[in-house]
Amino acid sequence: MAKFGEGDKRWIVADRADGTNVHNWHWAERDCLEWSRGQLSGLLAGLTIFNGEGGLVIRTQNLEKLEGEAYVNIRKGKVIPGYELSLSLSWEGEAISDSAAAAAGGGAASPPLLKVQGSVEVPYLADENADEDPEVRVTVRGGDNGPLERRIKEAFLAKGKPVVLEKIRAFVQSLAKGGPAKEELEAKKPKPSAAQQPAAAPASAPEKKDPAAAPEAKKKPPKDKEGFRTISLTEKFYCRASNIYEILMDENRWKGFTQSNARISKEIGGPFSLFDGSITGVNEDLQEGKLIVQKWRFGSWADGVHSTVRMTLDEPETGVTIVKLTQTNVPVEDRYGNATVVENTERGWRELIFHKIRAVFGFGV
Repeated sequence: MAKFGEGDKRWIVADRADGTNVHNWHWAERDCLEWSRGQLSGLLAGLTIFNGEGGLVIRTQNLEKLEGEAYVNIRKGKVIPGYELSLSLSWEGEAISDSAAAAAGGGAASPPLLKVQGSVEVPYLADENADEDPEVRVTVRGGDNGPLERRIKEAFLAKGKPVVLEKIRAFVQSLAKGGPAKEELEAKKPKPSAAQQPAAAPASAPEKKDPAAAPEAKKKPPKDKEGFRTISLTEKFYCRASNIYEILMDENRWKGFTQSNARISKEIGGPFSLFDGSITGVNEDLQEGKLIVQKWRFGSWADGVHSTVRMTLDEPETGVTIVKLTQTNVPVEDRYGNATVVENTERGWRELIFHKIRAVFGFGV
């Protein structure tokens, strides 16, 4: 991923004094690293995990480290976040009563008051994994060799780790909506002046139409449901249509060109699982060498939401195959509020599937 400020200059338009770049039609970048530092510190620092329950008091302290990059790209009014971050959060715990010692295997004797310091590390938080929870590492400084130290660490893992993940999801959702640029986006929306208001059309007598001469009404394509979009792609391969069908429906070939696990049924009504289970669905219609129709979803989408993937394989001349893909009912946002689902899904088809088929099997552009 390119670092902030290193994008292609042809696509980045700096703010101008006259406010040009209306609606952010061209690329506009905003560095969000310091904003992210403030957001994550506010979300994660000073949280009470245990407040005497089980004889323990555990609180988070400070965001000690935030490294990496974070920014938002804005084009045509759409927000596309980019971030690769690692962070470290300090915490402290205390064993304050006999119940903590008993739970740690120390019997009923009153233990001395024990305090420990620890850290929570998230080594990799990135937009490419926005639909997955990041790895969270919890450690006790000085080691967790004693029973009370282990007891406090286990308590943090059981109750504190879910809280940390919840706060990180809130940060990701906020950045997906524009982060520090959200208010600027609203402020930059142009308000029509009186001169720009459309003039009222003068009243006139209704036009008489000759029914016999009326042109045939054109059928309008169905509109997407609110909150959903349709993806349409056309790809050309220099191979037989049967080759593409076999690659898309054979789990061993999927594993070969994606370097990820896949389970693919070749039967209508059979299930499939792609990219280590990130994508799941069911085959709805299969015509060997001609058609693939599937119910298809990411695990990060809201429960019950499925799109429909329809791929037609046409061979207009021997050795040339045209794949036309239509994916309907793709949600605009996932369950975490990330608003890049459509863009990421389309990019995934192009870069992780079609382009890799060409690279591995040499079917040309």
